Amino acid sequence: MGFSYGSQGFILILVAVSLLALGEAKTVVVGGSQGWRYGFNYTHWTLKNGPFYIKDTLVFKYDPPSNTRAHDVYLLPNLWSYITCDFRRAKLVANATQGGGEGFKFVLNQWRPHYFACGQGANSSHCNQGLMKFFAVPLPRWHF
Repeated sequence: MGFSYGSQGFILILVAVSLLALGEAKTVVVGGSQGWRYGFNYTHWTLKNGPFYIKDTLVFKYDPPSNTRAHDVYLLPNLWSYITCDFRRAKLVANATQGGGEGFKFVLNQWRPHYFACGQGANSSHCNQGLMKFFAVPLPRWHF
C-alpha cells in the first residue's frame, strides 16, 4: 500500500513548516532555569540544547557577587585557549555584575566556533575544573 497524493501533500507541508522553523531565531538561557553556575556540566547542556543557529541569542544569568562565588563570561579566541583555559587573549563579554536580572545576552552572529568560559576562581578554577565552559558553533539559517 503506497501513499496517496493527499498524504504526500500533508508530509510535504510538515517538512516545509519544520524547515521554516529553522528561520526563527531563538533565545536560550544558558544552563536552563538555574542559569550560569558553578558545578554544572555545560558540555552536556550544549548537546541537549543545540544545535544553535546564527542569530540565536544565548542569555547568561547569574547572581551578582556576594558571599558566594562570582561569575563572568569570557569569549576565548581559539580551541587551544578553551582546552587549557588560557584567558590571556580572551575577551570579557560580561563582568560579574552583568548576569543579574534578565541576564547578559550574547547573539551568535558569526558562523564560527564560540568558546565561552568563566574566568573566576583561583587560577581560573571555574574553567580549569571543566565546570563553566562550553562552545557553540552556530549553523547558518535557511530562509525561503
